[in-house]
Amino acid sequence: MKNPEKKLDLSIVIPIYNEKENIPDLYVQVRKALDKMENITSEIIFVDDGSDDDTFSELRNIFDKDMTVRIVRFRRNFGQTAGMAAGFKLAEGEIIVSMDADLQNDPNDIPLLINKINEGYDIVSGWRKNRKDKWLSRRLPSIIANKIISMTTGIKLHDYGCTLKAFRKEVIKNINLYGEMHRFIPAVASWMGIKVSEVPVNHRPRTKGQSKYGISRTLRVILDLITVKFLLSFSTRPIHIFGLFGLSSLFLGGIMFSLVVIQRQFFLIPADRPMLLISVFLVFAGLQFILMGLLAEIQIRVYHESQHKPIYAIKNVLEHSQK
Repeated sequence: MKNPEKKLDLSIVIPIYNEKENIPDLYVQVRKALDKMENITSEIIFVDDGSDDDTFSELRNIFDKDMTVRIVRFRRNFGQTAGMAAGFKLAEGEIIVSMDADLQNDPNDIPLLINKINEGYDIVSGWRKNRKDKWLSRRLPSIIANKIISMTTGIKLHDYGCTLKAFRKEVIKNINLYGEMHRFIPAVASWMGIKVSEVPVNHRPRTKGQSKYGISRTLRVILDLITVKFLLSFSTRPIHIFGLFGLSSLFLGGIMFSLVVIQRQFFLIPADRPMLLISVFLVFAGLQFILMGLLAEIQIRVYHESQHKPIYAIKNVLEHSQK
């Protein structure tokens, strides 16, 4: 229960889209799991992501009888990332746990995540070790995607796609989410120097409702992975990536142009060849890349300075009190 005189210990954030069949059981299971956790103050935040069935009516019934429940209702369907972002913004708990509404995540695993957080970790991700989904359409693409994401981001997790995760409040509150980037939170937050871990969790087959995942979602995830890699490596120094391409293009174009001139002057080979055009193109392309990098540097500085967004993250500060 929520105690106004005490900091809230735990927030459960659950984005929902057209899950009216699962909501009653979902609430009962989450409520039982929280009631077993003694001396823990908690809240449950349901985010209705523009459902067009009776999802909101089911949530309203729960809201009327449980004072620890909060509901966010979107005007239309914005996607799971938006739902989680809205829930994180409103959450007041020192630890924030996200989970799916389809009952495939087991609420009884919440204490496992919290215990791991209390060991000193900042983000703890669930690992659906014995996943109950179809092998060819769901599990195999997930295995491949997880390996690619781990190699690309440098954060080694077995299961990036598991929504059941726990976060320290001060970490998740400093992350802005877009696109399908909720699955990349551990990677996006890694610039802060956080500690990430994962624990095996129970995964259950879907028994009600329909899955909202498809091939189009996979394609969006791949595009977001490119964005995440850029943000992790070059978000505060874009000139490094654009400049690298620019200098490489200038160097290659210069070599080819010099070769054309030498062949023309000493070997009487005509200069009006495709190599001359290619070399000129590479030189101009190199200059454009460098100019793009400079413009990106200016934009990055305007972004950080106008929003007072720091380029660092402080874990704590130790200092002597002033006498």
